[in-house]
Amino acid sequence: MNGIGAIGFVAASSAALAAALLARLVVPPPVPLRLRLDPYVGGRSAAAAGARRGTAAVRGLLADLATAVGRLVDASGDEALALRLRQSRLLDGLGSDERVAAFRIRQLGTIVAGGTIGVLSGMVTARGAPMVLLLVGLGTGWGATFWKGKVDAAIDARRRTLRIELYTIDQLLAMRVRLGRGVIGAVRTTVHRSSGEVASDLAEALRLHRGGLSAPEAFRRIAAVSPEPHARRLYELLATAEERGTDLATALLALANDVRDERRDALRRRATKRRAAMLLPILGLLAPVLVMFVAAPLPWIIFGELR
Repeated sequence: MNGIGAIGFVAASSAALAAALLARLVVPPPVPLRLRLDPYVGGRSAAAAGARRGTAAVRGLLADLATAVGRLVDASGDEALALRLRQSRLLDGLGSDERVAAFRIRQLGTIVAGGTIGVLSGMVTARGAPMVLLLVGLGTGWGATFWKGKVDAAIDARRRTLRIELYTIDQLLAMRVRLGRGVIGAVRTTVHRSSGEVASDLAEALRLHRGGLSAPEAFRRIAAVSPEPHARRLYELLATAEERGTDLATALLALANDVRDERRDALRRRATKRRAAMLLPILGLLAPVLVMFVAAPLPWIIFGELR
């Protein structure tokens, strides 16, 4: 047991040191004043540049390690991960590659933290090496799946929000198109007077259009990264209407009705499932009582007639 305790102590110390190093690299310390002033006063510029190169090299090694571990955990690839991160709106404000790298770093951090917690839990319980290894495996598995679950939950929440907002946005766009506005004019007015996930996507399309893309291409670009099928249908419809001049208002109303019907059917299915789930504990409590009431007279009937 002493040998196991020593091994656990060494493993816990190594894991804690790795976690501290990871935290130090992810959140770097502030640069000293003398190093910030060094390029302007002509002092130890070589030393400062060497320190910066050393830090950059260590961060590069950490990024490579995080990428290798992340690809072992999630084999979908960097492009699929970048798409899912964009759909979830997590780590927003970063570029595609920077977002993937930041996600990998955080995933590696949770893996190290989970393994450290497993080692410490195994040392506290002190139930032998198999239990320590089991707890380390459980902690590492939790750390590996924590951020993946967070991304999936964010995508599901955003998909539900989009589905709720789409009916109103479709109606507003149809009304403004019927008033004589074009596709871009109707979208611009709706974005200016609305807020939410759909309005944010349409604002992104307008920004891309102002940046030089054609309107159909801008709408199709946001359709390609949307997690909600009905939202993709809306953006594709706007792109087609801008290209070919189809009857947009009628198509928007039909799309709004489809969204409403699907949400109504989903609510009915959910209500049915909850009603069935509510009946299970009631039946579980009442069924034994009913069986007892039914079976209670049987001994008297059987043995009474035998006499």
